[in-house]
Amino acid sequence: MLYSELFGGEWLENNEDVEVTGIAYDSRSVTKGNVFVCIKGYESDGHKFAKMAEENGAAIIVAEDKLDVSVPVCYVENSRRTLARLACKFYDEPSKKFKLVGVTGTNGKTTITYLVKSILEAAGKRVGVIGTNQNIIGDKVLLTKSTTPTTPDSPELQQLFYEMVENDAEYVIMEVSSHALELDRVYGCKFDVGVFTNLTRDHLDFHKTMDNYLAAKAKLFDISDKGVVNYDDDGGRKIVDTKDCEFLKVGFGKDCDLVAGNMKINAKGDDFDVTYKGVTYPIHLSIPGKFSVYNAICAIGAALLLGIDMDTIKRGLGDAKGVMGRIEVVPTDTDYTVIIDYAHTPDGLENIIRAVKEFAKGRVITVFGCGGDRDNTKRAIMGEIAGKLSDFSIVTSDNPRTEDPERIVDMVEEGIKRTDGEYVRIVDRREAIHYALDHAKKDDVIILAGKGQETYQIIGKEKFDFDERAVVFSYLNKRI
Repeated sequence: MLYSELFGGEWLENNEDVEVTGIAYDSRSVTKGNVFVCIKGYESDGHKFAKMAEENGAAIIVAEDKLDVSVPVCYVENSRRTLARLACKFYDEPSKKFKLVGVTGTNGKTTITYLVKSILEAAGKRVGVIGTNQNIIGDKVLLTKSTTPTTPDSPELQQLFYEMVENDAEYVIMEVSSHALELDRVYGCKFDVGVFTNLTRDHLDFHKTMDNYLAAKAKLFDISDKGVVNYDDDGGRKIVDTKDCEFLKVGFGKDCDLVAGNMKINAKGDDFDVTYKGVTYPIHLSIPGKFSVYNAICAIGAALLLGIDMDTIKRGLGDAKGVMGRIEVVPTDTDYTVIIDYAHTPDGLENIIRAVKEFAKGRVITVFGCGGDRDNTKRAIMGEIAGKLSDFSIVTSDNPRTEDPERIVDMVEEGIKRTDGEYVRIVDRREAIHYALDHAKKDDVIILAGKGQETYQIIGKEKFDFDERAVVFSYLNKRI
């Protein structure tokens, strides 16, 4: 693609038209012929690295502030939006070539994307998923250089969309984080359906207030043709009241368009009814917990807005398997159960403990911590939740990052001390898991909360191999 195709004909008045070889926003990854876009980040400012980008071969630089470089500079008001717009053009607007569904909310995003995928595949569609666990089209895993955990930055996202097109995707379901919406990673995308799951405390280190957090999530419905919202959630009701979008309201309340009821939960999953347009349908989902029912009705709503019939939806949900790191049962030859779950927010932790208590015959033992360099206001809240709901808690580390893990555990402990819950503190997560395995009794359920699908632990600024499945297997094998 030529520069003139990216920037328009005016660019040729004073500059030579040459071939674009790529778009970069990290000066270290710039190669000859790239466009380098200077992004003002929270830890560093890309403008400071413009010279390095030039030395690495950048042929043009996009910037907001005045630069002293010898290559042409295109000055813009908003470099993040320009980055997204250029990426869309460079990859030939790939998101316009399939149906795009975006899922936002504090909890449930990953599971909902996979439930929608299962429904659409039951309808014979070819489906891609972009999200926390992995990026896939059908059964093929797509790799990206992005290091963002949920929604990739715009160039990587558009590259993934391009690969989806190359692999004949008819639908793409993606998680859309509040950071992605606030930082314009999905700028230039148009979603056929947007889905809102819920809003609970998280990411206040970034958004500062819950109102800001909701406002970021709500931006999805400015760029969606239709929307599905959990109308039982306060945030969902506010979104419906403030956004001009065709909404389908889902929940347990009678004022919803799609209403769930008659819920029965056991270790094998959920059985419940949904009523839509006066007709009631029985649904089975093999993922237990009331929050799983909320995930399911959000997925049902999205499928309905995509034109999928209810019989196909029922079949797709019936075929749906559990998602890695979401109420994931670890196979162990023991008389107790080990479950891994990504719960890393107050609401997520409460949901998983309550879900397990629905079917646990013995004690519920919760092993959990809180991440470092992240919202510290939720730490005591999570401690109090674990203390109130668990039969026994083990407070430990999550990803401490650059914070002192002892200090993080201290803050969690402030909350658990407000309860009568029994607990121990073991800062080393591996040792904490070993302790849980050593002290579990017949019919107990151990919840390893917080890490989910992650196979690493971040200590300082380094990632260390840490797959909780391997930790459990290894320790149990040594005990045999």
